[in-house]
Amino acid sequence: MSDSIVIIPTYNEKENIEKIIRKVFSLQQSFDILVVEDNSPDGTANIVKKLMQEFPGNLFIEERKGKLGLGTAYIHGFRWALQKGYSFVFEMDADFSHNPEDLSKLYDACANKGGDVAIGSRYIKGVNVVNWPMGRVLMSYFASIYVRFITRMDIMDTTAGFKCYRAEVLKAIDLSKIRFMGYAFQIEMKFTAWKLGFNVVEVPIIFTDRTEGTSKMSKRIFKEAFFGVLSMKINSWFKTYKRLQ
Repeated sequence: MSDSIVIIPTYNEKENIEKIIRKVFSLQQSFDILVVEDNSPDGTANIVKKLMQEFPGNLFIEERKGKLGLGTAYIHGFRWALQKGYSFVFEMDADFSHNPEDLSKLYDACANKGGDVAIGSRYIKGVNVVNWPMGRVLMSYFASIYVRFITRMDIMDTTAGFKCYRAEVLKAIDLSKIRFMGYAFQIEMKFTAWKLGFNVVEVPIIFTDRTEGTSKMSKRIFKEAFFGVLSMKINSWFKTYKRLQ
């Protein structure tokens, strides 16, 4: 058993899931993988279960009854990982937009360089995004500026979804109070960790848009993030942030 678990939420990722699992397990550093699978009709779960026979004790799956949202998938994974005793918990997409080679950079930032939360940042050194149309690049970049303006967090990539948490951070956050399901979930988790006084650091990465499968981004998810940030900030004025432990 590794001290690190990579949580990968999936919905219709049959084109990518085996390749991403094999890539993570080929790395020099040891990482376990938990796939949180939302009842994909394309057979993603069957692919993972077959691979579990090849990687016993390192690859796990948690199956849910339907497409319940990114936020709840990660929270499910966080609780599972804490129960199993992992020290470092990672978020990573299944579609290779996050390069598994960068897992070691995020680990190092938390294990050796004082980070409590390490973010794989697209914007800490310019704009490092590959294969996105210009409109989406601008939307993402200015979304981070908007979030920084509203929240006052000193984080360049506020919407990033490639992250490492020390277990202590997840134990300190009341996960039952995290309310956003989509894009805004990533913002809310960073904001909560920051308000609790944890050291949130950024590690430069290159983000590459998926080449296989279908993006889960939608106007509804973006709208949740835009208006959700405002409500989150306003609610924070009337809320006391205390660590659970």
